[in-house]
Amino acid sequence: MTTTPSPVTIRTTGGPGHPEPTPELQALYRRFESELLVPLWAEIGELMPTEPRSKAQPHLWRWRNLLPMAEQAGDLVPVGRGGERRAIALANPGLGGHPFATPTLWAAIQYLKPHEDAPVHRHTQNAFRFVVEGEGVWTVVDGDPVAMRRGDFLPQAGWHWHGHHNRSDRPMAWVDGLDIPFQHYTEATFFEYGTDDVGTREAPEYSRSERLWAHPGLRPLTHLTPSPATPLLAYRWEHTDRALAEQLALEAEGVPATTEPGHAAIRYTNPTTGGDVLPTLRTEFHRLAPDTATAAVREVGSSVFQVFDGTGEVTVGGARWTVERGDLFVVPSWTPLGLATDTGLDLFRFSDTPVFERLHLDRTSQEGTHA
Repeated sequence: MTTTPSPVTIRTTGGPGHPEPTPELQALYRRFESELLVPLWAEIGELMPTEPRSKAQPHLWRWRNLLPMAEQAGDLVPVGRGGERRAIALANPGLGGHPFATPTLWAAIQYLKPHEDAPVHRHTQNAFRFVVEGEGVWTVVDGDPVAMRRGDFLPQAGWHWHGHHNRSDRPMAWVDGLDIPFQHYTEATFFEYGTDDVGTREAPEYSRSERLWAHPGLRPLTHLTPSPATPLLAYRWEHTDRALAEQLALEAEGVPATTEPGHAAIRYTNPTTGGDVLPTLRTEFHRLAPDTATAAVREVGSSVFQVFDGTGEVTVGGARWTVERGDLFVVPSWTPLGLATDTGLDLFRFSDTPVFERLHLDRTSQEGTHA
């Protein structure tokens, strides 16, 4: 009879507060291992650190490097069934080669060639698309065609059928964000193939969801029940841009409107609740006026940023980078983040904050002051 080796290995730790590593204790530890038991006193430093210690590392991906590789993948990799999407995920160097930007967040560049279709599927993972450049692709969500253009934010709640089609003569790339790592860890995921064809070649200026929901402060009386995710499928750049510009204009007039001097910011919200657009993801847009520097902030939970426009200096923990349009970077949990720019900087951000807020584990610290 073959005995399966125990996956449990208990380390002997001496020193103050720990038992003396006697032969009798070693024998007890071997019995613990055979019965798949782990004593807390041997693991408490790892399981209960004094503050969050993320396995993820601060890291920067350069758009100028990502885009040519996505273009080459367009020539070598089919977009149909099998690979399903021509999406290239960011793999954080601290996460053992997994295709995860952080322990809870997925970020990828997706690439669609001219006149290509990405076939229909659905999954329980919540998702979005953010467009840093280009146009010509429509995503079709439950039969509703939604235009994708530079600066647009397009949320995609879990378990809705969706595919994409490129009507233009040019390729297009964008960033996908999902909660894949979180749902993978919780073993809660479902996935289902749909049709190979997206079902419609319509290319309306406004989707049906926008015609119903994209009127500021106005709600249809036919849809008064709160929904866990936003029913609005596109948040257009012109609205985001104007909101940020007006915050900075009001600040210049002496009206309190910005999060800190020179720092305008908005959060994309669910019009049925006023809360986050997706149950597990928070999405925001930040604009720094020229000659602005932010205070260093730490938060429980991780985030991914993409530079939409401008240039600036980003400090994440001990890492410091000069960033430009399209670059993506990761801020691990409880790692200080500071931003600075001489010429102006626009940033899209998504994070896992809603998960921690619902669990009452959220915490922030700005320059040593907890909130």
